[in-house]
Amino acid sequence: MPAIVLGASFLGFGALVREAGLSPWHGLLSTALGWALPGQVAMVELYAAGASLVAILAAVALTNARLLPMTVSLMPLLRAPGLGRSALYLAAHFVAVTGWAAAMRQAPRLPAPARLPYFLGFVVVIWASSLAATAGGYHLAGAVPAEVTLGLVFINPIYFMLVFAADARRRARVLALVLGAVAGPSLYLVATDWSLLLTGLLAGSLAFFGDRWWRRKQSVGGGDG
Repeated sequence: MPAIVLGASFLGFGALVREAGLSPWHGLLSTALGWALPGQVAMVELYAAGASLVAILAAVALTNARLLPMTVSLMPLLRAPGLGRSALYLAAHFVAVTGWAAAMRQAPRLPAPARLPYFLGFVVVIWASSLAATAGGYHLAGAVPAEVTLGLVFINPIYFMLVFAADARRRARVLALVLGAVAGPSLYLVATDWSLLLTGLLAGSLAFFGDRWWRRKQSVGGGDG
């Protein structure tokens, strides 16, 4: 299912690459080396708008900065006795939301030596499907209406939301999803250019500290009982 969803999203990305006047190799290199759809879409859209190289680099870097805390939180889970740093550097290249979410859910249940093979096996398959879909979307551009192409790109964030919503046992994640859904539209009206960043910072912080406060309250209440 993750490969199908990402494949559909990258079909849309491949079509956007062609509409921007770029070659299929630009799209394939972007997916192979970057593999972070929001940053890739920002790159193509800014290029089509005639933005400077410095502006494109800055936008992509800011968009993909979210991958740093994901990498920092995942790498300790993938460590195992006798495992060299080169293997972890390779794994870090493939850190993206889909693989990160799957690994964070499954890795703690696996023996330490099996975690890195699981992660690499999972992400290489969906990475390869993303490459194939990028090429396919480029060559199929024009075969479907533009609205369908854009809709395919947005399948990905919807899938991410459902993945996290499925793990409703963790109160902090549910709080973050609910707070983000409430704050996002309001912040978009106030600060359009910064609304996504502000929503993530506000909803994530409130969910984190709210969950800590609730656990502390329960702990105190249990002690009094």
